[in-house]
Amino acid sequence: MDWLLPGGAAAPDSTMGHFHVSVQVSHRAGGRFAPLEALVDTGATYTWVPRDVLEDLGIVPEEQWPFVLADGREVLYPVAWINIRMRDRVQPTIVVFGDPGSEPILGVVTLEQFLLAADPVNRRLVSVPGRLKVAMDGLVRQGRDAGPMDVPKNGGADARND
Repeated sequence: MDWLLPGGAAAPDSTMGHFHVSVQVSHRAGGRFAPLEALVDTGATYTWVPRDVLEDLGIVPEEQWPFVLADGREVLYPVAWINIRMRDRVQPTIVVFGDPGSEPILGVVTLEQFLLAADPVNRRLVSVPGRLKVAMDGLVRQGRDAGPMDVPKNGGADARND
């Protein structure tokens, strides 16, 4: 479960390393994009957009997910898939329907989908490579250039308990 403050607000002492970026959100089926200034919050798992902004774009909740608030209460928030535009690129992402009028928050899942990370010192987003760790039925990948389907030359028989 994820920890949220009521209304999607950041903790009072959590401004260190936080900054805002321009994003645009739209319906997955297309249509107009709504511009937002979103707080980059690496402590937030998911992106949070005020419900009134999403509803104005015709976006409706798809599911309800449980979240734990900072005071320990568990609540359900509606979520949906949307399109988000950042740096001239459009990417689908999951979004939490925030309270009307609340501050939009750009969460870590969306950042990772764009291969971006927060640079809190310079208060900007930076490009990063994706991280991929492959687990394949106990087989060990051989060499740096091995692909996800590459197996040891002996077929991996010594790595299994057949």
